[in-house]
Order: sequence, then structure tokens, then C-alpha cells
Amino acid sequence: MQIEVFYEDDDLIIVNKPAGLLVIPDRFNADLPSLNRVLEAKTGQKIWVVHRLDKDTSGVICFAKNEHAHRYLSILFQERDVNKYYAGLVNGIVIPAEGRIESPIGEHPAVHGKMAVTKKGKMAVTDYKVVEQWPLYSLLQFQIHTGRTHQVRVHMQSIGHPIVCDELYGDGKPFLLSSIKRKYNLSKKDETEKPLLSRLALHAYKLEFIKEDGTPVSVEAPIPRDIAACINQLNKWAKPMDSLH
Repeated sequence: MQIEVFYEDDDLIIVNKPAGLLVIPDRFNADLPSLNRVLEAKTGQKIWVVHRLDKDTSGVICFAKNEHAHRYLSILFQERDVNKYYAGLVNGIVIPAEGRIESPIGEHPAVHGKMAVTKKGKMAVTDYKVVEQWPLYSLLQFQIHTGRTHQVRVHMQSIGHPIVCDELYGDGKPFLLSSIKRKYNLSKKDETEKPLLSRLALHAYKLEFIKEDGTPVSVEAPIPRDIAACINQLNKWAKPMDSLH
């Protein structure tokens, strides 16, 4: 498995996580490949997990290469001295186009493995900003100031705009060209339409922090091809909202 490396030194390695790959094995998928195992095979050394991304989220993720660096980076993340930015396609037109969501997140009272906005949860803070909007979808930039499980997904569901293709917090429906293109015709060789996107439309695109020796680290991962394909088709077939007035 080829993993794109953005930054590496004696203390840490920052890579571009593919969608569909676990960060570490979990008890339900112990035999599935995981990013930390792939990197251990690649580097020939032990890799320490500093933070996580959901299995179906792609993008920038940082690992430590020794215990000292793991301690330092873990404190950075705990103290919120890391800038974490995401991009995501959501359902609907988001109003206002910029805002902050401050809602506590905890375990869902009835569904195992699901989170929810709940008074008993831990405070979570997400800033969002609309980048582009179309009649049925919006492309947003997020900055998360806390690291709660499924934070962006839960917060966007809580304001009525779940992430596209989110099976847990949205309708889970794939992104189909026929949903935005009028007079869409299936090609003769295809019996069913192939989705442009069938995984969570969420991407961790930027990570910034200061290393222990004072070196600033800023890494960006471009929007992956599957999400970019949806944006291209939206721009082609669905008029951006600023041109609808």
C-alpha cells in the first residue's frame, strides 16, 4: 500500500491517510489493515498514534516515532495547541454561511458506536465557513478546536446539514450525478448508475503546530479526487448559489 508522506524527521511522520483505512486496529476489525501497521512496515520501527481520523475520512494525520515525541505531541493536542482544518460536502444550503458550533458531545444513549449532542457530553467547538454552495449541497471548511469523536459529523447533523454519504449521521446515500444533472441518461453498458462518491465526504486538509525545538510545521493535503469530482460536477451541472440571484 502506497502512503503519501508529507513530512518526516527523527521524531514524527505526517502522511495522507486514504479513505477506508483504519488508523489503528479496533476490536471489531482486528484483521483489517491499519495505517499504523502500514507505517511500521514502511519505516521498520514502532509508530505511536497521536490523534485519529475516522475510517472513511481522508487527509493529514501525524504519528510519533519515539516515546518522547509522542508525549510532546499528545500534550499539544490535549492543550489544543494544534490547528486542525477539514473540508467537507454537506447536504443543503447552510445559513448563516459562517459560524461556530459549541455543543457538548457524548455517547449516543441508544446506539452503540454513535455519538450525539448531549448535556452530559464534553464541550466541543467547531468553526465552519461556506466555501461554495449549490441548490442541494454546500462545500465547507471546518476548524475544530476540540477533538471529540465524530465531532464535525455530529455538529453538522445537529444543525441539519449532515456530511454527504454519512451512514451514521445522515441518510448514507451515495452522491449520484443523476441527482444534479437534468436529463441524465445511463450509458448502455451500465445497468445501474455508478456513484461519484460513496464514502464520507470529509477530508482533513491542513495541520499546523510548533515542534518542541520551535520549528513550525504546516502540512496541507489537496482535496482527494473523489470529492473533487463531485465539486467539478456540481460546478458543471448545478449553478452556484451566487449566480441564482
